[in-house]
Amino acid sequence: MKCVIVKPLFIALLVFMSFHSFAGQKEIVFGVVPQQSASKLAKQWGPLLDAWSEVTGIKFRFATARDIPTFEERLAAGEYDMAYMNPYHFTVVNHVPGYTALAHAKDKRITGIIVAQKNWSGSIDYLSDQLLAFPAPRAFAASILTQSELHQKGLVITPKYVGSHDSVYMAVAKGLYPAGGGVMRTFNSIPDSLREQLKVIYKTKSYTPHAIAYLSSLDAETVKQLRNSVETLNQHPKAKAMFDMLSIKGFETAKDSDWDDIVGLGIKL
Repeated sequence: MKCVIVKPLFIALLVFMSFHSFAGQKEIVFGVVPQQSASKLAKQWGPLLDAWSEVTGIKFRFATARDIPTFEERLAAGEYDMAYMNPYHFTVVNHVPGYTALAHAKDKRITGIIVAQKNWSGSIDYLSDQLLAFPAPRAFAASILTQSELHQKGLVITPKYVGSHDSVYMAVAKGLYPAGGGVMRTFNSIPDSLREQLKVIYKTKSYTPHAIAYLSSLDAETVKQLRNSVETLNQHPKAKAMFDMLSIKGFETAKDSDWDDIVGLGIKL
């Protein structure tokens, strides 16, 4: 009789403990700026976040948005516990709602590019008075840097915002616009069949790349665990495969002041 009573109680206790262990597992909503389609981002970042989860024991939930302006709204509202954001985004949300730098791509600088069709043979000056494609107004390198440097050269262009880097590349390849803005990382990650239709006709100066940052409400122990796991993540086979897909060499830990070069630009939008 004693065994009959104890066994169900023991099983119930295990179920109770298992349920509460699962329910109490940390889950971090990780937002990724939608430079490319949600499906492509999920293929790139899903396995990478799985690897990070294996390294830390922390559960990550991938999230993005339908376009960059929507991502910006969610970022400003603090809807992401952590996020991969462009350098300008970081300088904006660093103070409100309060995101702190954790990491950025290793040995990497971000450079804006302007692409045209493969048969382009003109000078950059030929872009003056043209309608050009860009991802979104606050896409840092692809829109802000490229337009700023064209303006510095005395070129007057009209921007057409098409939603994502991939949309820029496809629109230019189809001849809908004579040229458009992007970055080397996304340009290198598009299918060969599309990239072979395009050529880079201009590159901007280089700056500190995209930030991986966490919301100030994230507890200190989790932050410490994440920061200490970066180098281990770089060695994870699944992560290495995704770094190749993202055209980066891995992550390195970062501090807020790494983006002082962006702050120094005095961008006002």
